[in-house]
Amino acid sequence: MASDLHTHTNFSDGSFSPEELLATAKNVGLEYLAITDHDTVDGLCHLYENGLYPAKGLKVIPGIELKVAHERAIHIVGYNIDIYNGKLLDKLNELTDARWVRFSEIMKKLRENGCQIKDADVLKIANTSRSIGRSHIARALVKNGCFKTVRDAFDKMLSRNKAAYVPRYLLKLEEIIKLIKTAGGTVCLAHPKLVGDDATVKEVCRSGIDAIEAFYPCHTPDDVRRYIMLAQENDLMISGGSDFHGIASRYVERLGEFTIDDKFAEKFYRAAS
Repeated sequence: MASDLHTHTNFSDGSFSPEELLATAKNVGLEYLAITDHDTVDGLCHLYENGLYPAKGLKVIPGIELKVAHERAIHIVGYNIDIYNGKLLDKLNELTDARWVRFSEIMKKLRENGCQIKDADVLKIANTSRSIGRSHIARALVKNGCFKTVRDAFDKMLSRNKAAYVPRYLLKLEEIIKLIKTAGGTVCLAHPKLVGDDATVKEVCRSGIDAIEAFYPCHTPDDVRRYIMLAQENDLMISGGSDFHGIASRYVERLGEFTIDDKFAEKFYRAAS
């Protein structure tokens, strides 16, 4: 059997509903599935409150992905979090509020730079997501004919130092580690190659995290071996996942195309009570 410990739903910036993600995971034969939306557990709460989590025939690991306030692209995934932990939810609400403020500022800059786009255009794309991000805005810009591709929208308007870029409120690494552990979770460094600097990766591995995502679509076999060795040197668990969003041309397009062996995934799983 195979597993995937890094996926997203339309409660953040994925295209699949939580129900669709579970159904697809079952159809492709996954044993373990971690749902790791950006800055929100709303999708997991939705499943729980509708009697779909715990799921029959699929071992679901509740998770979250948070970006670190750092000059490097450091992302942390938390596994096995208590999705109703009060301190976690309070902090996530802060992040959500900050995303809305940023959204308004970006939209203002886009219109000042001649982009014909309304807030409603983005909100229609975002659908159920309260975790509004640049990817939602970029997709709306493409749909409105402002740019040909999402990459064009980022390269010309939304990336750092471009006309409509606005930085967002982020937590420090130590805050994220404490927050995830307070919620009973396991802390994992996501896609270490995307950090862009192995010295920083090694520093994060010594910061009190529990795992590293050694298996990832853009990791070469040499990368995987290097990160597994780093995990062994720092007594870390080994994770991996597709970073599935269900969006054409972004990473893995179909769930089940990139998986990891169950022997890694089962170490992260704790049966829901």
